[in-house]
This record gives sequence, structure tokens and C-alpha cells, in this order.
Amino acid sequence: MNIQSFIGKTPLVELNTFDVPADVRIFAKVEFVNPGGSIKDRIVRYIIDDAERRGLLKPGATIVENTSGNTGAAIAMMAATRGYRAVLTMPDKVSKEKQDALRAMGAEVIVCPTSASPDSAKHYVTCARRIHAEMPGSFMLNQYDNPLNAEAHFRSTGPEIWEALGQSVTAFVASGSTGGTISGTSRFLKQKNPAVRSVLLDPAGSIYHRYFHEGVVDPSQIAPYFVEGAGEDHLAKCMDFSVVDDVIQFTDADAFATCRHLAVREGLICGGTSGANVWGAVQVARSLTKPATIVTVLPDSGNKYISKIYNPDWLMQNGFDTGRIHTPEPTL
Repeated sequence: MNIQSFIGKTPLVELNTFDVPADVRIFAKVEFVNPGGSIKDRIVRYIIDDAERRGLLKPGATIVENTSGNTGAAIAMMAATRGYRAVLTMPDKVSKEKQDALRAMGAEVIVCPTSASPDSAKHYVTCARRIHAEMPGSFMLNQYDNPLNAEAHFRSTGPEIWEALGQSVTAFVASGSTGGTISGTSRFLKQKNPAVRSVLLDPAGSIYHRYFHEGVVDPSQIAPYFVEGAGEDHLAKCMDFSVVDDVIQFTDADAFATCRHLAVREGLICGGTSGANVWGAVQVARSLTKPATIVTVLPDSGNKYISKIYNPDWLMQNGFDTGRIHTPEPTL
């Protein structure tokens, strides 16, 4: 038994300190207890296992992937334990803690400008694809467009939630970048109960919100934001909008204020996407007046962001309130 044997079966905790209607409960799946520190352990193991079975990943090969850090951490962990080399590309907004952790496990990290457009050779996705194409025998997970990403959650995250809460589940709420978590988990829950509502959370500056509501991808609306691992500047093929009922937009301030609430009221030090997810779950909860159960995920730990979203100096330098712990009203 090795460290990868402990992926999945993560705790599901109830959040009790948010102002939501009576009889509406919010549960969060604590994904940062996975051995690689995030929910991405699930998809990386699933895709690598499949590639090994099909002979697409040979012993001693190089795994190449673009990542915002968490997928990279899972790849680096599994490359170290299975004898592969890892080459990872990421945007420069990724926290130093994440970058250093990948290098500590032996991965080669190539940092690309966050400002690079999707069609630029400097974009972190384009860079990874170029390296893969130029390296015979390498393997790329292609997490943004690989259907196995969502399938991993259909076969693990969704069933674990259903096993714990069953028919009581009213809604599943999660942010998305590749779309794997929201797509695979929602598909499973809706298969069990078509009435389960699926809500995607999208940061201001990403394309998914407008695309869902208007069917438009407007490059002029793409803008920088600080939350890592949510939103996107291009449509990921893994994102399945057919199982999504609504998309709610959030801001960095929404996410970071909720992170602080989780830390000081719930004892959970979480990453920015966790803050966004819980903020969104609260907004959905406030729209309900009957007994309901809302489920979300805490994708990774705040320990990866101590130098940023838990650093008062960084928060002040970037215009964020360092003391607010209430959950803000929805961003319209």
C-alpha cells in the first residue's frame, strides 16, 4: 500500500456558522486531506491508471501538463512514486508555495505569463502542448479536454456524496476551470435524482458566466483575477453545461472574505476556490425556504496561499479588506 491508496473517501463536514434560512444545511467535502493536498488527486490517478492500462504511458516516460498547481502536485506525487519525469507549465499568478512544492517532488516547473492570450505561444496551455509535441514518448493528461477528468468525479466524488447524504441532496455547488468536478459530480447526482440542482461558480474575468447565460465568448471580458483554479479564458471541452442549471459570478473579494470566515469561524484554512464555493453555497441557500441540503467541495488547503490570501500585507496591497468575515451579498 502506497500513498496513492489514500485518495478519496474524504470527510464531509457540515458548516454551521453562516447566515442561512432555518432547515437549510450546507455540507463541504474536505478534499485537501487527499495525500497530494487537493481534489485533483482523484483525476490524476484515474487518468494515469487508464493511460498505463492502455499502454499510452510507458515506464520512465515524461508526463507533461498545464496546471494551476493542484493537478501538478498530484502529477508530481505520482511521477515520484511510479518512476516518471514531470514537466509542468503554470501561469505566474500561481502561489510560490505551490511552485516550490512541485519542485520539491522533482518536477520541472515552467512559469508562463498570466496575461498571455489563449492563442499566444507563451500561454501556459499552449506551452505544455508544444513541449508534449516535441518530446517523443511523453504523455499529456490534457485535463481541460479529457472526458476522463469528469468521469473520475462521476465514479468517485459523486458516489461518495450520495452514499453520505442520499436523497436529501438538493444542490451541488462548485467553481470550475476544467469543469471536471462540476460536470462529473453533477451528472452522477442527477442520475440518482434529476431534481438535484447544479450551480457553477465563475470568477469575474472568466468567460463561463456569460457563455452559459448568453452563449457568447467575448475576449474583451477576459480580465485578471487572483483566485487560482477557477474560471477560464477559453472553453474547456471537459465542461459539460448540459448538467449545469445555473452559473453565478463571484469576485476575489467574495472568495477571500469567505476564506477568512471559514478560518476564524469554522477552523478550516482553505484555498480561494473553497471560499468561492462556500460563498456560492450560501447564496443558493439564501434562495431556499424549505428543508434543503446543499453540498460543495473544499478543493485545497489555505496552506498553499499563506503568502497571499492569508497575508494582511498582500491583501492590503491588492485592495482587499483584511478584517471582513461576514459573507457578502451576491455580485449581480
